[in-house]
Amino acid sequence: MKNNGMVKEIPSRTERFSDWYTAIVLKAELADYAPVRGCMVIRPYGYALWENMKERLDRRFKATGHTNAYFPMLIPEGLLKKEAEHVEGFAPQVAWVTHGGDNKLTERFALRPTSEAIINTMYAKWVKSYRDLPVLINQWCNIVRWEKATRLFLRTMEFLWQEGHTLHRTQDEAQEEARRILDIYVDFVENDLAIPVLSGLKPESEKFPGALTTYTIEAMMPDGQALQAGTSHNLGQHFSEAFDIRFLDKDNIEKRPWGTSWGVSTRLIGGLIMTHGDDRGLFLPPRVAPIQAVIVPILFGKNDDMVLAKCHDALKALEGLRIRLDDRKNQTAGWKFNQYEMMGVPVRIEIGPKDVKKDEVVLVPRDGSAKRSVKFTEIMSELEKLLDQIQNNMLEQARQHLAQMTSEASSIEEFKKKLIAKPGFIRVHWCGSQKCEDKLIDETKTTPRVMVLDEQGKTKGKCICCGKETDTVIYYARTY
Repeated sequence: MKNNGMVKEIPSRTERFSDWYTAIVLKAELADYAPVRGCMVIRPYGYALWENMKERLDRRFKATGHTNAYFPMLIPEGLLKKEAEHVEGFAPQVAWVTHGGDNKLTERFALRPTSEAIINTMYAKWVKSYRDLPVLINQWCNIVRWEKATRLFLRTMEFLWQEGHTLHRTQDEAQEEARRILDIYVDFVENDLAIPVLSGLKPESEKFPGALTTYTIEAMMPDGQALQAGTSHNLGQHFSEAFDIRFLDKDNIEKRPWGTSWGVSTRLIGGLIMTHGDDRGLFLPPRVAPIQAVIVPILFGKNDDMVLAKCHDALKALEGLRIRLDDRKNQTAGWKFNQYEMMGVPVRIEIGPKDVKKDEVVLVPRDGSAKRSVKFTEIMSELEKLLDQIQNNMLEQARQHLAQMTSEASSIEEFKKKLIAKPGFIRVHWCGSQKCEDKLIDETKTTPRVMVLDEQGKTKGKCICCGKETDTVIYYARTY
């Protein structure tokens, strides 16, 4: 992560997308560079956004029977190495603690890159009978991965996430859980964050280390690169075997449970910024915005007390929504307009002397659509209606963008041309062989992102590499 210091202006989103993104993060005060390489400080406004996202997602988990717990971030090396494939997948990114004070440790500790090892160690102690199943635990925590190239929110050495880890009596129950979580992620990301996604399976080469299957949600950013927004893994009995988890089943036979794990992270904030931001700054979906509407008094030095009194009345009338009243007198109304547009506040409420006399307020949507005057007595109903309209419009516009940035190719040459003319997702038929996958990756410098579940087995075509007839389709893209 390069520290660009103080941001004085926002670069063009279309001409300098990467610089625009960094400027938005810094200028909107979502995060800042930490004095530790590759790490960030999430500032109060950014953390309030994360808290809103966390609360809405956590509510969905709890509604499906999951509970929260917390496990240590220090993982003994011996535990991590119990599952060889898992360790190998994360080895280059693991940060190690080698000393306690001045004393060298006899066994190193990993700063958790993920928690399968330590959580399954505890499950081996807790699960003894089918009556102990299912185990449906989630934790909200920080993760450390020693990344070489980092970028605020999108890829940092330390980040925040949730990771669910569950155990089930049967394979079918574990599969149902993995799919249930995938559906929860789609619902949350699309309906709360207004980011449309492609959801489905990862190919074998992209699976989570140790998983039977990995499900993913993939979003498309305005610069034509895909963003993996969340994953859900059916782990089979892989970790149950590695950590010797057994239970006595109903038939009085000892068996191993079936597991899943799943997670999303603060990377979603990066996706939110890129999907909805513009040259004026952030644009946050009302359902997760820290401030859903800001009340700005229009003061002229005359009748100011009357205006401010009405603003406080409006604040009280809108109790239950996330509203800010900015009654500072050392900043002009115009300065405040620009500031809250930069912060992505969905609606601005203007109240001036003329509005007070007419017993009205003016609602100004962040999306640039027409401002509207509403009766003060209707302020709550009209604002709620407008917020819903903005939320729905944001998702619809993002869906149109996703459609525009998705194309198909039937040959590698056509693939390359499409990638230049229309970067984004490219849908191809694929025979399923690793050889063909490797060839396409090598020649196009893209990666396989997702096999959309309801598209499999529907249409036949020729594999883009070898020409073999197949009914498997997969989406490729360049990615973050």
